[in-house]
Amino acid sequence: MDRNNIIGIALIFILFLAWQYFLAPSKTQIAAQQRAQDSIARVERLRDSLAIVKKQEAKEKIKAAAEVPDSIRTQMLGGQYGPFANAAVGKEETTILENELIKVTFSNKGGRIQDVLVKRYFKMVQGKDRKDRKIPLHLLDDVKNRFEYTLPVKGLRNGVNTADLYFEVDNTGNSVTFRADAGNGQYFAQTYSLPSNTYKLDYRLDFEGMDQVFEASAKNITLKWVNYLDKIEKATQYERQYSSLNFKAIDENSGRCSPTREYSEKDAEGAPIQWVANTNQFFNSSLLSEKGFTSAKMASKNLPEENEDLKELKSEIQVPFGGESAEQFAMHFYIGPNEFDRLHKMGYSLSDVVPFGQNIMGTINRWVIRPLFSFLTWLISSKGIVILMLTFMVKLLLFPLTYRMIYSQSKMTALKPEIERLKERYGDDQQKVQMETMSMYREFGVNPLGACFPMLLQLPIWFALYRFFPASIEFRQASFLWATDLSSYDEFFQLPFNIPFGFGEHISLFALLWVLSTLLYTWYNSKNMDFSANPSMLYMQYIMPVLFMGFFNSSASGLSAYMLFSNLLNIGQTLATKYFLIDEKKLKLKMDDYRKKPKKKAGFGARMETMLKEQQRLAEEKSKQAKQPQPKRK
Repeated sequence: MDRNNIIGIALIFILFLAWQYFLAPSKTQIAAQQRAQDSIARVERLRDSLAIVKKQEAKEKIKAAAEVPDSIRTQMLGGQYGPFANAAVGKEETTILENELIKVTFSNKGGRIQDVLVKRYFKMVQGKDRKDRKIPLHLLDDVKNRFEYTLPVKGLRNGVNTADLYFEVDNTGNSVTFRADAGNGQYFAQTYSLPSNTYKLDYRLDFEGMDQVFEASAKNITLKWVNYLDKIEKATQYERQYSSLNFKAIDENSGRCSPTREYSEKDAEGAPIQWVANTNQFFNSSLLSEKGFTSAKMASKNLPEENEDLKELKSEIQVPFGGESAEQFAMHFYIGPNEFDRLHKMGYSLSDVVPFGQNIMGTINRWVIRPLFSFLTWLISSKGIVILMLTFMVKLLLFPLTYRMIYSQSKMTALKPEIERLKERYGDDQQKVQMETMSMYREFGVNPLGACFPMLLQLPIWFALYRFFPASIEFRQASFLWATDLSSYDEFFQLPFNIPFGFGEHISLFALLWVLSTLLYTWYNSKNMDFSANPSMLYMQYIMPVLFMGFFNSSASGLSAYMLFSNLLNIGQTLATKYFLIDEKKLKLKMDDYRKKPKKKAGFGARMETMLKEQQRLAEEKSKQAKQPQPKRK
């Protein structure tokens, strides 16, 4: 690794530091955010307390009503639930719909989904012995979850909450209907249908005669959806980073609540919404409407590390109501893995929930790396071998850039004896040596940045892969060699203590081998480089990989494996190119021929030479002034 490579790596490191520095909130912002969060927390506690009180009062009323005759009971509950009073008393029962991929459990209380078992995936937990174990994976199963409509019933200021109603159940085949009767043939119903071999659940609302029950001014039905995300993955910090509440407005790009902020909220501000998705790192629970929801407000709250849940996601969705005597509103749930191809077939840009990144990174991942990876997965079952082949293909694709980098290095290596003679001639005059070196580079047609630019051009691919591995469900719990999960870190050795700054309490062997291979390659290249003018550059070459060890130690082992394979292939490419493709004698003759040609002073080299000459002139003037005798003071 020569000086230009170090410049490239240093730029990467500086980019990370700058990203953290400029995006980090100031103390004032942190204090303001904390005050806002405290205010929000107080409001939420007050609201939750009021909700608990209201629910308790409702339960007491229902309990009291159940102990009196039917006529009196109907009158008591009628004041709170109006025509839905009979549905306010009942017994909670569950119904199951099941296909090859998921098992969905429903509750007749509220007519909502109570639990979803995802059959082909598992949750990884760590026992007291710190060994990983797989257990069944459930979504939407938290008892704190809510999925409830507020029905705008005439004469009831707060309407009727469907969470308080016991729906009549009609289960036929792969479909179940939950119906709340309002009398006189009027009812509100929810119908779920589960086709075979899919994660999509068809969902429909039926409003029969509700134009006579609802307020005349009602244009929307409010749906409140609260989802507590479970901690499903081993690396909680990365799962939190890749989990969020996503949404998409009709005819607009998708958006999301910030996954890194403690509290983040979004308001569609009256724009019609296509879908809302509660997303973990590798799974999501989405509600989609082809017609579109009237509007929505979304909020995401990161929960403390010691909490059993990862995040609290809230959506308040306005479902359109046309005021017809018989009306339906069709929707779809998607409850399952973030499989890009499956989500892409769903349409409406639902595949945007896969956190491949934004801008150029997301584009490269979705339409370059992912199709290439899918093709390799179709040929090869081992995900580790696929990573190796992907690395090989990326290196092959970038070989023209790599060749130019190695070619530029070889040209500078060929001039090393000439540079040594310059140092002998000018001694400690470093500015003169640099000026003459730049002049020599221009004379022999050497671009000192020729080895740096190709490396910088590879940065978008490197950053894209950084997002690709922890976002691709194909790597989740896929084993390779000693790694048990290529989407998370490989825990080759466990430490009895935790190292801060994200390092963790483990050693990643893939990351460690990457560091060692980088140091070995650095040692090989440094033999042909001269660091006498700037020995700190040599030290930097060895320090940088060690610093990055702390970064890669807790990253996806698939990424660390890619970096290791890339390093090994880079070493092989360098050796093969130098020994088989570049003839040093012919290269020197070519450089000598270039030297004899007339040259026009232009470009970066000429500007650099002019700048160095100006610095040399200023230094000489300063030296002369220092040597002149100063007049004596009287």
